[in-house]
Amino acid sequence: MTNLKFRKIDVEVYEPGKSQVKKLKKIIKLSANESALGVSTKARKIIFNKNLNFFRYPDGKSRKLREQISKKFKCDFKRIICGAGSDEIIQMLCQLFLQPKDEVIVPQYSFLMYRIYSKIVGAKVVFSKEKNFKVSINEILKNVTNKTKIVFLANPNNPTGTYLNKTEILELRKRLKKNILLVIDDAYFEYMKNSDYKSGLDLFKSKENVFILRTFSKIYGLASLRVGWGYGSKKIIDALNIIKPPFNVNEVAQLAAIESLKDKKFLSQSIKHNLIYATKIKNFLKNYQIYSNEVSANFLLLDFSKCKFKAKYFYKKLKEKGIILRSTEEGYKIKNMLRLTIGSKIENINFMKSVKNIFSK
Repeated sequence: MTNLKFRKIDVEVYEPGKSQVKKLKKIIKLSANESALGVSTKARKIIFNKNLNFFRYPDGKSRKLREQISKKFKCDFKRIICGAGSDEIIQMLCQLFLQPKDEVIVPQYSFLMYRIYSKIVGAKVVFSKEKNFKVSINEILKNVTNKTKIVFLANPNNPTGTYLNKTEILELRKRLKKNILLVIDDAYFEYMKNSDYKSGLDLFKSKENVFILRTFSKIYGLASLRVGWGYGSKKIIDALNIIKPPFNVNEVAQLAAIESLKDKKFLSQSIKHNLIYATKIKNFLKNYQIYSNEVSANFLLLDFSKCKFKAKYFYKKLKEKGIILRSTEEGYKIKNMLRLTIGSKIENINFMKSVKNIFSK
């Protein structure tokens, strides 16, 4: 028998938000921070276009999509790279910058793929403590060593929903060593209407040592098509293009993303819907002593420490009704909390009705 050998990688497998419940066909999935309003009608027309030539390879450099991104966000076309979701760009950044025994700093509670891709290439992941589930600049800086190569930061943060304001994030970059790459994930920036907030792209468009991540999986509703983009110095982008898979973003994803960027009405409706229902649900849950973060992204981190029910019980009872939230114990190691995605109007109403029902018994 041939004994094939391969490297054992000590990483915890990423577990996405659950999407099924045994014996139930109708499910309300509020576990993955997906778009509440689905997909733009402009993008939908592209997706159902029967005249697309699927036998042709897509544009490997995503030129038209990058042109549209450049136009929309007033940024340099040559400093943009597209990926099969922003996940792929995180992976490529780790491949490009990290070697075994290098160090990466990630906040204690943050998007799991930062730590997973860092560990895969052999880097050491250092966790900076958070204060009240908010990223702490001082804690990040405390953990910096000569081996630190990257600091990953989602702003607003997933799964906590907290964020660093403009002043705080500028201070972080100022106090970090210049040779450390600060990666800012703007995945939820569209939802942010907080007056003290600025996106990473708005703050660091001309910086050489900041890299920005963005995605079409959230507010644009293209999660299944897998398309995201990154913005950095031309040197970094040129180096990433050398290791990038040749046809990483499929043709439908590129075209649908282009149309999504043009649909201002859909974007405006999505932002308004999220603000209304996130506020409504947050206030509603207070009646049951379930508290959450300030409204920011398209989800709330629900705290059950003062509630008469534990998070696990609440999760189980909702699941029995076909409503799925995200357990934060898996992967994030946050106890007695759940993450709730803001859903469609019907989904949100059904969620609130089910909560009333659970507490009335």
